[in-house]
Amino acid sequence: MSYSVGQVASFAGVTVRALHHYDEIGLLRPGARSAAGHRRYDDADLDRLQRILFYRELGFPLEEVAVLLDDPDIDPQAHLRRQHQLLSDRIERLRKMAAAVERAMEARKMGINLTPEEKFEVFGDFDPDEHQEEVEQRWGNTEAYQESQRRAATYTKEDWKRIQEEADGLSNRFVALMGAGTPPTSEAAMDLAEEHRQGISRNHYECGHEMHACLGRMYVSDHRFTENIDKAGPGLAVYLRDAILANAERHG
Repeated sequence: MSYSVGQVASFAGVTVRALHHYDEIGLLRPGARSAAGHRRYDDADLDRLQRILFYRELGFPLEEVAVLLDDPDIDPQAHLRRQHQLLSDRIERLRKMAAAVERAMEARKMGINLTPEEKFEVFGDFDPDEHQEEVEQRWGNTEAYQESQRRAATYTKEDWKRIQEEADGLSNRFVALMGAGTPPTSEAAMDLAEEHRQGISRNHYECGHEMHACLGRMYVSDHRFTENIDKAGPGLAVYLRDAILANAERHG
């Protein structure tokens, strides 16, 4: 009994075009032709097609499939073992990718849980989510970021208002020191810098002096931080950085 190319395509779940291609490259030549020259496939052809599709499912390119099927000196078991290892490696990579996507999805669920109106009430014209994607790219895999996200997910509007009031109060006190001509390396400025660090640890994530120093430098190196901080007083970002660095050195 023989089958047309359309019937075989339907049986095997492949396209007629694929069967034509297999014929053209000599991978699966039909055992017979009809009087009109149409391809006719017998049971042996279907068996070969089944093995072709098996190897293709495992990821073998067509050239290797032809070798596996036709070269008597090739050990199919060795090829299968190699392909099994390749598939295992691919599965592990995909597992890690899936885990990363899950973490990203979980992170998206966290964060500042406020309506747009509440965010404006708490933060004014500063949108804490504006650079969320960049933040995730730069620090998403750090423990500090993940801890910050976990804490943020539990905070209410009242919590955020308290945190913002603390931050504004510290900024005002720093501005007062600047206005009085107090050096950022003074005890008073360093004590305020220590309060700043402790506030981060208390409200967001554990912030050691070394990490705090990195933040201080970023307040000046990234103009977006500088512009936002300097809204409380021109030059505050630089003053804050210098006080943070002096405090870190004091505790070094």
